Amino acid sequence: MPPVCQSVRVIRAVVWDVDDTLFDYTSADREGMRAHLAAEGLLARWESAEAALVRWREVTDEQWARFSAGEVSFEGQRLDRVRVFLDRELTDDEAGAWFRRYRTHYEAAWTLFPDVLPALDALAASHRHAVLSNSSLHVQDHKLRTLGVHDRFEAILCAAELGVSKPAAAAFLAACEALELAPHQVAYVGDHPEIDGRGAADAGLLSVWLDRQGAGSAPAGGHRIGSLAELPAILRADTRFGAPSTFR
Repeated sequence: MPPVCQSVRVIRAVVWDVDDTLFDYTSADREGMRAHLAAEGLLARWESAEAALVRWREVTDEQWARFSAGEVSFEGQRLDRVRVFLDRELTDDEAGAWFRRYRTHYEAAWTLFPDVLPALDALAASHRHAVLSNSSLHVQDHKLRTLGVHDRFEAILCAAELGVSKPAAAAFLAACEALELAPHQVAYVGDHPEIDGRGAADAGLLSVWLDRQGAGSAPAGGHRIGSLAELPAILRADTRFGAPSTFR
């Protein structure tokens, strides 16, 4: 019996997550909120600054989940984060003003991870690039421009405008459609093992989970890397389309 022929998956484009993949969101959020609470004279409300920061992240995750589930608008989750965190009844104007003051401190702490520009440079001539984020276009467009990488991406898609969030396959497929490429020609790079890693794999993209913290095990369906320095070798390697793949 002749050997079974397997086609070769050639990756032509990389679609990127933004927060905690390209941009060090966690550090900026912590530094920005610490500075904001100090400026507002609110640190004394908690046992420690660390306790306040932990609570802010809990509230952020809770309200972000509501937005991802379609229960509240993008702006609504911002306002509710403020109300729940402060445990106060606030008008939209009051909550919005508080969030804008926080955002001033947060934006002052924005930075790319140090491995981002070298990776983008290494792949600039060989791959097309786009962004898919569970945020809003207004937010991520401004962020990428401020960080100096906006022009690296030919398409920027966000959940608020798409009407669908990762890990839904429709979000990943929308990015492929924007690039006019089939899913098996596209890689997705993100920091969350389920939302990014499993979601991209289930949608048929080459899934690359960026595990900067060395968390270890992850769902089957793609690759796991600890640094973007590892990405070019994965994208340029022949991947036998249709063969089983696991995170490693």
